[in-house]
Amino acid sequence: MSIRDFLVKQLIDVIQWTETDETLLAYRYPMQDMEIQNGGQLTVRESQMALFVNEGRIADLFGPGLYTLTTRNLPVLTDLMNWDKGFESPFKSDVYFYSLRLRLDQKWGTATPITIRDKEFGAVRLRGYGIYSYRISDPKAFYTNVSGTRDSYYVSDLEGQLRNTIVAKMTDIFAPSDVAFVDMAANQAKLAEKIAAGLKPAFAGLGLELCQFVVENLSLPDELQKVLDQRIGMNMAGDPARYAQFQAAQSMPIAAANPGGAAGAGVGLGAGLAMAQSMMGALKAPAAETPRAAAVDSKFCMDCGGAMPKHAKFCPDCGKPQP
Repeated sequence: MSIRDFLVKQLIDVIQWTETDETLLAYRYPMQDMEIQNGGQLTVRESQMALFVNEGRIADLFGPGLYTLTTRNLPVLTDLMNWDKGFESPFKSDVYFYSLRLRLDQKWGTATPITIRDKEFGAVRLRGYGIYSYRISDPKAFYTNVSGTRDSYYVSDLEGQLRNTIVAKMTDIFAPSDVAFVDMAANQAKLAEKIAAGLKPAFAGLGLELCQFVVENLSLPDELQKVLDQRIGMNMAGDPARYAQFQAAQSMPIAAANPGGAAGAGVGLGAGLAMAQSMMGALKAPAAETPRAAAVDSKFCMDCGGAMPKHAKFCPDCGKPQP
């Protein structure tokens, strides 16, 4: 290789970036000891921007298009370099490309439950997850606050920071919220809008734009969810006595399946049924009657356990014949 060929190779006349990695957010064009040719071509594609940095100072920013690098297209750099009458020789400058494409299907979630104060249940621990999308909107702010002089900056480098920012903002929003947990599922879209509104300034400070934020699920830890399910069951039953009867009916098959217990021999089952009948009869008896009067004037259905007149042949609740 001749000296002339070596020198020619050190001059860059075409600067461009074809995005070969979809997870790459920022890319520094490899300059090494090379210099940019006066009158060279800069190609910036759609969904890209190019930033010139001279001696650590941000100079010119280019959007999509084809540019011939002259003092007319490099006004800030021209001022920094004191090119008052133009320049003919090559020059050196760091060139950073930024991808402005939407970063879709970014996942967020609470690594540990968030403790919030619920107006119905008191203090509860809440978990949630969903997706969001963002893009670089301000390359200068992104260069200054995030990527700096790194050769490349990836989506994964930013993931942890954004996820923790989202969880922190959720905690701030839930703290003064007057929406009960049981009503949050019906208001997830509005809740997502409220969280997104609180997150956008934080994203903008990093040179980013939050384009979409979705809350896919809000839930309680398993032990709290069981308590909530029991409360929902009581509310559906409406009558505490009926709920107690329902609970007793659920527990009987479990007791009967235990061969070591008395229920396995049939004794416990009969005792449990008699107890349930007594409880239901006591709950359904008129308040003015004494327990003795109720025992004398009424009996209990052998099928549903409901109270009924002593001489009735059919149960008024379930209609089953009685002995």
